[in-house]
Amino acid sequence: VQLQASGGGLVQAGGSLRLSCAASGRIFSDYAMTWFRQTPGKEREFVAGISWSGGRTYYADSAKGRFTISRDNAKNTVYLQMDSLKPEDTAVYYCAARRWNSGPYPSRTNEYDFWGQGTQVTVSS
Repeated sequence: VQLQASGGGLVQAGGSLRLSCAASGRIFSDYAMTWFRQTPGKEREFVAGISWSGGRTYYADSAKGRFTISRDNAKNTVYLQMDSLKPEDTAVYYCAARRWNSGPYPSRTNEYDFWGQGTQVTVSS
């Protein structure tokens, strides 16, 4: 599956952004979708994930209460609504896909088969 992330940009602290990740090439609804982020010199970290149906969602502690992941399988797109943004949310955000139906939600980068190209989010103070 090919993934194309978009929606990043520059926003002031307290503002909002919505990231999108459009998928093509395979049956999108077969895949769990996840957002990761990475800052220079640090490892890519899990932000939020969503099951193939959208019925289960998972968040990093840093994202709980501020970010919302959702998906529209008819549009082959997953979203990350980010509210109350903080300067520490500044990073390149990546979407990723893998098949997953049960067990602990995969939150490590080496558990993913497909990646988007990343979109830069910059939050100014």
